[in-house]
Amino acid sequence: MPVYLYWGEDEYRLGRAVQSLRDRILDPGWTSFNYDKIAAEQAEAVIQGLNQAVTPPFGGGGRLVWLVNSALCHRCSEDLLAELERTLPQIPANAHLLLTSQSKPDGRSKSVKLLQKYAQTKEFSPTAPWKTEQLIQDVKQAAHQQGVWLTPDAVEQLTEAVGNNGRQLFMELEKLRLYASTQGASQPRPLDAQAVAMLVGVTTHNSLQLADAIRRGETAQALALVAELINQNEPPLRIVATLTKQLRTWLWVKVMVEAGEQDERAIAQAAQVNNPKRIYFLRQEVRTLTLPQLQQTLPCLLDLEVNLKQGVEPISALQSAVIALSQSCQTCQSRQVVGR
Repeated sequence: MPVYLYWGEDEYRLGRAVQSLRDRILDPGWTSFNYDKIAAEQAEAVIQGLNQAVTPPFGGGGRLVWLVNSALCHRCSEDLLAELERTLPQIPANAHLLLTSQSKPDGRSKSVKLLQKYAQTKEFSPTAPWKTEQLIQDVKQAAHQQGVWLTPDAVEQLTEAVGNNGRQLFMELEKLRLYASTQGASQPRPLDAQAVAMLVGVTTHNSLQLADAIRRGETAQALALVAELINQNEPPLRIVATLTKQLRTWLWVKVMVEAGEQDERAIAQAAQVNNPKRIYFLRQEVRTLTLPQLQQTLPCLLDLEVNLKQGVEPISALQSAVIALSQSCQTCQSRQVVGR
């Protein structure tokens, strides 16, 4: 009874995994009979999908039923849970049930606990931009999958260029693979950093750098970074999410420092920072900022998020918010200088 549970915000990598599953299971000549993609937010759609999953495939290949954003990944009714308990053991060996969710499945839910007994679970969440070593490992793994040989310097160069953007990573690797295939060497040689620099638009601009420019009160640089991120097709809501996370982290560090807390582990726990060693650097970063100013940033970002979701023009909205935030930090740092 092959059951799969895929979740995470990295839609591109998740989509590639789904496509790989489709290619492995379905016979191209019988796809229209044996493939169902169902938006499964409602119970009726879930039941429809479960009924399809217990139906043997028609013709060649296997059957794949894909429940998108399924209610089963979170809390569900007792009736739906009973249907799931009845269905999972009955799925034929050549039929496959796939459930996907952008958000993390609720581990407290009975339906999720049941799925975890039967399903192969995979997470597709973007690696945090500051986890450099993990980003390097991601590039190495993707390069291996694409059949691209890279020197260590080339791996670092490519990591610096794409950050945690999975879509861009695979696009650039495809470009590098095609370039390597035109070299005509009898023995393939790893591509070096020079080849990566020549073919890949290298930029280290990311939302964390934007947050840092805001923190330093550098309005002009912050606006330039906004323009660069938009040119890279970075989704505005993702920019806001990163800014919110970073500013919330700074706020919690400042709160704990102002309260007199010295234990870096306690500060890390309050700020939800996995590595307590980062606290030393975070304390230095918030040293010139005041607690009231940091407290004011989150309502500003919340307003920006609401406006973007309501359909306002994203570039001007981002620019206005960034100007307000960076000027606030600039004012606070000026006061610190005067106070000295």
